[in-house]
Amino acid sequence: MSESLPTKLVGGVNSDVSIIVPARNEETSLGECLRSLVSQMGVKHEIIVVDDGSSDRTREIAESFAGVKVMAAPPLLPGWTGKNNAVAAGAAVARGEWLLFTDADTIHLPESLARAVAEAKDERADLLSYSPEQVVITPVERTVMPVVFAELAAQYPPEKVRDRNSGIVAANGQYILVRRAAYEATGGHAAVAREILEDVALAKAFRRAGFQVNFRYGADAVRTRMYRNWAQLRDGWTKNLALLFPRARGRAFLLLVWWVLAWLTLPVPVAAIALFVRMRRANFSLVATLRATALGPPVFAYLLLRSRSQHAKGAVWWKGRTYSQPFGSGSDGWAPRPENRQLRTEN
Repeated sequence: MSESLPTKLVGGVNSDVSIIVPARNEETSLGECLRSLVSQMGVKHEIIVVDDGSSDRTREIAESFAGVKVMAAPPLLPGWTGKNNAVAAGAAVARGEWLLFTDADTIHLPESLARAVAEAKDERADLLSYSPEQVVITPVERTVMPVVFAELAAQYPPEKVRDRNSGIVAANGQYILVRRAAYEATGGHAAVAREILEDVALAKAFRRAGFQVNFRYGADAVRTRMYRNWAQLRDGWTKNLALLFPRARGRAFLLLVWWVLAWLTLPVPVAAIALFVRMRRANFSLVATLRATALGPPVFAYLLLRSRSQHAKGAVWWKGRTYSQPFGSGSDGWAPRPENRQLRTEN
C-alpha cells in the first residue's frame, strides 16, 4: 500500500486537513464514504482510516483506496472507549493543521471539505460540527429518526451552541472539524477518553478552554444513514439518549401526553399542528415528518426510557463491547469491561 496521501489544492485554500475515520465492522458503508473523501478538491488533505478490530472486510476495503493510510487501533486500555481510542490514534499520526473526525457511514458532498475549512476560518471557529442530513429508508427509521432529531434541535439549538454565554454546547461526532492547535490544547480525545458521548464532551472541553464552538445542520456538506434496521437503531439510541437528555423520564412523559392529546383533539388539531411543527425542525421530508408526528413519540419515549434504564444498571453495549459505570454515580465516564473486549459478531 502506498503511503503517499492525496494533496489536491485548488481555489487558493492552503490549510492542510487530516481526515480521520474510525471504522469497526463498516464494510457496508466504508467504500462509499472513502469514495466521497478521496474526491474532495480545494484543500490539501490526507485520509487516515483506523481499523478498530474489525472482523469483516473493513480493512480490505480501506486498503483498496490508493493513498489512504490504514492503521490498526492500539489495544483498548481501561479508561478508554473504543471510538476515542481509535480517533486518538489517528490524530497522533496526523499531519494537518486541521483535523476532521468523521464516521465511516458518512458521505461527503463535492468540495464540502474546502468549504468547511473556509467557514471555520471565516467564523473563527476552533471546532465546527455539522449535523448531517439523515437518510432514512425503512419504516422504523422514518418513524423514529425525525423525532430524535427534533428533540435534539430543541435541546441543543445551534444558535445557542454558538453563543459562548448560553450554557449550551454540543457537537455531532459524525462530522467534527477542529483546529489542531486548539485540539491539542484541550487534551484532545484523551481528555474525554472515558466518555461514550465523546462528541458533546469534546465540545464542552473546547468551550471550557475558551475556544469557539460552532454547530449547525449540514445537509450542504454531508449525509449519513446511521442505522439500517431496528436492532441497530435500538442499540445505538440506547447507548446515547439518556446522556443527550438528562431528564429522560420527564421528557418521555411530556412527549407522550402531547402525542395523546394530539390524537384526542384531531377535530380541533391545535396540539397535532404544534407537534408537527416541532417535528419539522428535524429537517426531514414532509412525508417522514407526518409519519413521525403520527407514530413516533411512543417509540422515542420507549427508547429514551430504555436508555435510562440501561445506564442506571451500569451496562451499555455497543459494537461488541460492554461499557460499565453506574449512571449518575458522579464518576467521570465509562470503562470497558475487560471480559467483554473481544469482538462480537454483529448482525
